[in-house]
Amino acid sequence: MEKGFKILLVDDHALFREGVARLLGAEPEFEVAGDCGSIEDALQVLKQKSIDLVLLDFYLGERDGKDFLRLASEQGFVGKVLLVTAGVPRCEVVDLVRAGVSGIFLKRDSASLLAQVIRSVIAGGLWFNQEQLQVVMNPQTAPEGQRHRFTAREQQVLYYVFEGFTNRRIAERIGVSTSSVKATLQQLFSKTGVRTRSQLVRVVFEQHRDQI
Repeated sequence: MEKGFKILLVDDHALFREGVARLLGAEPEFEVAGDCGSIEDALQVLKQKSIDLVLLDFYLGERDGKDFLRLASEQGFVGKVLLVTAGVPRCEVVDLVRAGVSGIFLKRDSASLLAQVIRSVIAGGLWFNQEQLQVVMNPQTAPEGQRHRFTAREQQVLYYVFEGFTNRRIAERIGVSTSSVKATLQQLFSKTGVRTRSQLVRVVFEQHRDQI
């Protein structure tokens, strides 16, 4: 991981932003490029700086994280977003995944875990707890003609992708080589018409949840 991975904090609680900024400032590979208390300020920072990861609260005064995700996308932001929040309504989880978040981290979890999760997201991983996964993976069958069937191996790899595992860790868990995991992911990308893990998760949640 390159030193200076640029992070933007978006949270309407100044004390929380200051605490997270101090935590991440102690990590040599992270650079806190800005911290904002409002969506408007955050969008201005995105116009002025190249941001790799946004740590986003869900509740932002009279607005919420979905407003930021929509406006940032319209503005052309292509970096990663990790939701860091006290909680998210169950009814919002699927929409947040569809909007492109790489994970949902709860503020009640440890500060040291946050740094680990950020590293995982930077490396292309995802972070959702079991309850959040149950929400987004509630079976909803799509018309047969609109989906491809996944093999047992593809379903196995998908499970660990949802858990945020790297290719190497997936390989260790299922007892195959890393190159085999990469090949399975390429098959999944081809079947779903995507190019990245985040896109894969969104498409599976939207169109293929009955197969997981």
